[in-house]
Formats: sequence, C-alpha cells, structure tokens
Amino acid sequence: MNTTSMLQKDSLKGKTILVTGGGSGLGKSMSTEFLNLGANVVIASRSLDKLEVAAKEMEDETGGTVLPVQCNVKEYSDVENVLSETIKKFGSLDILVNNAAGNFVSPTERLSHRAFDAVVDIVLKGSYNCTLEIGKYWIKNKIKGVTLNIVTTYSWTGSGYVVPSACAKAGVLAMTRSLGAEWGKYGIRTNAIAPGPFPTEGAWSRLFPKAFRKFYDPTKKIPLKRFGDHQELANLASYLVSDYSAYVNGEVVTIDGGEWIYGAGEFNLMDKIPSSLWGMIKKITK
Repeated sequence: MNTTSMLQKDSLKGKTILVTGGGSGLGKSMSTEFLNLGANVVIASRSLDKLEVAAKEMEDETGGTVLPVQCNVKEYSDVENVLSETIKKFGSLDILVNNAAGNFVSPTERLSHRAFDAVVDIVLKGSYNCTLEIGKYWIKNKIKGVTLNIVTTYSWTGSGYVVPSACAKAGVLAMTRSLGAEWGKYGIRTNAIAPGPFPTEGAWSRLFPKAFRKFYDPTKKIPLKRFGDHQELANLASYLVSDYSAYVNGEVVTIDGGEWIYGAGEFNLMDKIPSSLWGMIKKITK
C-alpha cells in the first residue's frame, strides 16, 4: 500500500474546489490533498467554529489557502452564499465535491419521519442544491466544471438498517449518471466515488458503535482484510477532479477492497471451508 500523493505537485494548480463537509473526516482528507496539489479550497458545513479550526490546520500543514464558509446545504440560500463568497475570494469556482452526509444505523421501524428527513435532506437535497446552483453558474459562464459526488456501494444494492441513507445515496448516484449524460455537452463532468469502510472519528462511532463490535467485524467481509486509508481515497478523488480524467464522465468508482462484490457472490463464503475438506468434496463430486 502506497500512502503518498499519486499526482504531481501542481496537478490542481489554479483550480478552486468547494468541498461540502470539508472540515472533518474524509472531506478534510480530500481537501488537504487538493491543497497539496496546488488548489484553493473552500470548505463548507454548519459549524463555522469547527471549519475555522480545520482551515487553519490545513493551511499550516500545506501552505495553501482555505476559505471556510458556514453553510447548511439543505438551505438553498446558504448554497448561493457559498458560491458568492467563493467568487469574491478566488474569482471563480471550478470543482464541486458533494461530500456532506448524515447517517446512523437503526431498524427502520424504529425511525420517525423526522429522522428519515434528517438524512435525506442532507445527502440528497444538499447534493442537488449545490449541484443545481453551481451547475447553473458554470453553464452561464461557460466554465467546464467538475462535480464529484461521494456515494456508497449500497446506492445500488440497498442495505438494511441504513434505509434513509440508501434511498438518498441512490438518488445522488442517479443524479451523477443523469447529469453526466445531460451536461456533458457543456463540458461539465459529473462522477462519483463509492467508498467502503474508511474509519473517521464522527461517522465511525455512529455506524460501528463500540457495543456492536463484538458482534460485527467489518473487515471479515472485505477480501483485503483491512479498512481503507484516507490517502487512498484522496488520491482517487484528486484524479477524478483533475484534467487527467478528462474522458471520465457519468461514472462511479468503487474503492472498498472488494467488499460489495464479496457480499454479492453466492458462494464467496466458501473461503471459510478448511483446505482439508476440499479433497473430500472432490471425491463426492466425481
């Protein structure tokens, strides 16, 4: 495993990138890598205090420039303000990363409609609010922008116990493919990444509570038997927003160590059968 930058140092020089939820977790990791590659970065979320702390940390680490802007992506006026502040600071906006999300595990019958709304509004409504506002700006100004959406493998398989998230992420995936087809004529590319388990301080405690871990070890259903490293995701994200991927459009790239395809294969659990039994099975099947 190589956990260094994949692209050359100035691969994103001159680009301005908005990362929603960019002040923590995977959003912060991607933002830091974008800065290392020469981009200006705008990070947006609801807590300005946390954003300002994260912005200073990233600037100190990379020497780049970060603009923190308070934004509730569920509110279209907030998204309009982020775009306005970005243009005021950097002159333009080239790339959007729809990373802001909310999720928790629960039996669906235990959810209130408000709990369902809380997840769907951030993930789906937040993503289309940002995409619509910034897409219109790009089209009006003839900017060949790039949108990168962060989805998940259960966007297409579905999953129990995270039904609001599955519904919302499926919508974001559909938007990715639809706009890849529709907005390609403007030179606007729209792609997505579907990450598997990448430990983060916030999401990890909600999705894999300590009390659950004695019953459920996520690495056991990952063929590579490990979690992802944040740099691996940041490298993929950097490639997909860069000019190196200029012919990639309307696509979703999975980075999960083979997790979803392992779960999908009917006989994959046969790797639990000890090698001593395969000789017996061979005799039986002759």
